[in-house]
Amino acid sequence: NVDASAVLENGVNGVPKMMDLLDEPVPGVGTYEDFNTIDWVREKSKDRDRHREIASQSKESTWAFIMSIHDAFSGWLLMLLVGLKAGALAGWIDIAAHWMTDLKEGVCLSGFWFNHEHCCWNSKETTFQERDKCPNWKSWAELLIGYNNGPLAYIMNYLMYVCWALFFSFLAVSLVRSFAPYACGSGIPEIKTILSGFIIRGYLGKWTLMIKTITLVLAVSSGLSLGKEGPLVHVACCCGNILCHLFTKYRKNEAKRREVLSAAAAVGVSVAFGAPIGGVLFSLEEVSYYFPLKTLWRSFFAALVAAFTLRSINPFGNSRLVLFYVEFHSPWHLVELVPFVLLGIFGGIWGAFFIRANIAWCRRRKTTRLGQYPVLEVLVVTAITAVLAFPNSYTRMSTSELISELFNDCGLLDSSQLCNYSNVSDIKLSGNTLPDRPASHDVYMAMWQLALALIFKMLITVVTFGMKIPSGLFIPSMAVGAIAGRLLGVGMEQLAYYHHDWVIFKGWCSPGADCITPGLYAMVGAAACLGGVTRMTVSLVVIMFELTGGLEYIVPLMAATMTSKWVADALGREGIYEAHIRLNGYPFLEPKEEFSHKTLAMDVMRPRRSDPPVSIITQDGMSVEEVEALIADTSYSGFPVVVSQESQRLVGFVLRRDLVVSIENARQRQEGVVSTSRIFFTEYTPPQPPNCPPPLKLRGIMDLSPFTVTDHTPMDIVVDIFRKLGLRQCLVTHNGRLLGIITKKDILKHMAQIANRDPDSILFN
Repeated sequence: NVDASAVLENGVNGVPKMMDLLDEPVPGVGTYEDFNTIDWVREKSKDRDRHREIASQSKESTWAFIMSIHDAFSGWLLMLLVGLKAGALAGWIDIAAHWMTDLKEGVCLSGFWFNHEHCCWNSKETTFQERDKCPNWKSWAELLIGYNNGPLAYIMNYLMYVCWALFFSFLAVSLVRSFAPYACGSGIPEIKTILSGFIIRGYLGKWTLMIKTITLVLAVSSGLSLGKEGPLVHVACCCGNILCHLFTKYRKNEAKRREVLSAAAAVGVSVAFGAPIGGVLFSLEEVSYYFPLKTLWRSFFAALVAAFTLRSINPFGNSRLVLFYVEFHSPWHLVELVPFVLLGIFGGIWGAFFIRANIAWCRRRKTTRLGQYPVLEVLVVTAITAVLAFPNSYTRMSTSELISELFNDCGLLDSSQLCNYSNVSDIKLSGNTLPDRPASHDVYMAMWQLALALIFKMLITVVTFGMKIPSGLFIPSMAVGAIAGRLLGVGMEQLAYYHHDWVIFKGWCSPGADCITPGLYAMVGAAACLGGVTRMTVSLVVIMFELTGGLEYIVPLMAATMTSKWVADALGREGIYEAHIRLNGYPFLEPKEEFSHKTLAMDVMRPRRSDPPVSIITQDGMSVEEVEALIADTSYSGFPVVVSQESQRLVGFVLRRDLVVSIENARQRQEGVVSTSRIFFTEYTPPQPPNCPPPLKLRGIMDLSPFTVTDHTPMDIVVDIFRKLGLRQCLVTHNGRLLGIITKKDILKHMAQIANRDPDSILFN
């Protein structure tokens, strides 16, 4: 009798020593293919093992102790770098977009790199009344034909506006199409999917970052109805992903990397709106799948660094971080909650309408020939937008400027058409606040133009979101709400002026007082519409008051946001991002969705009763040739390992990729491995007969604790296990014998079937 350990050491009868793949790590084992889901449980345990190893080594030498401190500190260092990089990029995007937007209307003679505002700052001849007109800034008509008044000049400016818009959008769509197809859209649906554990290689890569940054500026400057906020989240996540490669613990562990990406999403919103706390809450409420406390602190730190970086760049030139700073002086009254709730209802209805219309249009793009001509589609939409936008001053200006003007409270020094009320002779001033005044002809004209702008924005945004250019949704949604809010606000103001003796105004609105602030209505409307489209609540209210600095208006914002969410949820369950995830067929288990059907694990598992039995590997009875044939004949991403074909008792689970990599590696590095070599997953290898090729011991790549449920486990519990633990697959047993397997894909298909949707729409390996 030969002693088993001696066999392992020296080999038998001159057969070469068998190599255990546990001894040294094999490159490629434990990594994932593209379009696969990561195994959160496995990644977490890998990280715990790494921690234990570092902790035990740190007691042995000073160098190991220093390395353990570096390891603990590396997460914070990475957050610092992500914040700095994303803040710098966002500042550059803001400045470039501002300059290129103004380039459509004219150019600065004192330096073509100045935008309109900066050009007129330097000018000595600018008067306060005509602060937009200065000799240094020339419109295209003045440059080309020498004067700026009359029909010819108007047509000249019109033509140049449309040409620049077409040029910018053509450049954007061409760059996206040629260099980085992943740079289109907003990126938030994909980032939600990636954070839930899916792998899309290249989506957060160097090329995507570079092209998305450049094309985002071009897309925003072209005057299309889109914002830069969603794409900035994508840009920040690209920064996070690229910087992860500097640190081994994040480079080699997919679950750790997703913690960084959660924080990067917070950074994206922080720099988009200048709202660091809103960004952290946005990541927590809207994007992240797994958000431990540690990630909360790190997100907070990264958002702080990014906001600080952006503030030091000062892209808006007003020393403020926030995009639309407002100072409202008069408090709101309880009666006004009624119009605020009405705005909430409008926001909810518009959100539900927008999602349905946009998804229908995107589905049409996917299924018809429209999708084959992305460049032509972008050019046609840009041409329509530019031609319709130029005649109306409220659609000609950039959307951010429009929102800023709508949020503005009319003071003494405002020269805009919206603030040009009729002057009343006995006007009493208190500070900078003016009492409610009757609307003049100018204000009524502005109302008409805003009503047309509202219809235009509502329709054109449906077609624009989802084209093959970077396009965010926050700013267009806010513009729709802000216009509706301002219209309602001016209506209320006039009602209060002419009927201040009505019951609803009695007691708090005396003649000559400033009762109603139309800008506040615009702000509440913007929050309501954005809430209706994205279904955000807490993070939205925080973003809105950080964005505007209007702290005392939290209650109106909360009322409108909550109403809009209820109304929109009643009309359709999904927000825009969930709807796009489903349209694209990403494997995303929605954590907010309840599973209410009474099915069991045996109803969902594969193989079904009519199918051939499940593909398995036995722990000690198969040759390399048989395993390779099994891999070649099937497309499964893993195989259960059982004791034997007869007993079917479960031993573990082995991933397809790990098997392929290990067998290839053994053929290269271990002498004598041939097709007839036996593969063992057992702890000890039984003695081999003389002259047989050396066996392969692959116990090291087997998962010895795969998740199992019994065949009678209710599906709602199984779905909960998949959601909370982030599983890839779960094995189904009966009295300890293997029956079948449930993967994430099976669950998603089952849920689609229950909801009467096409189960084959899920893109998944």
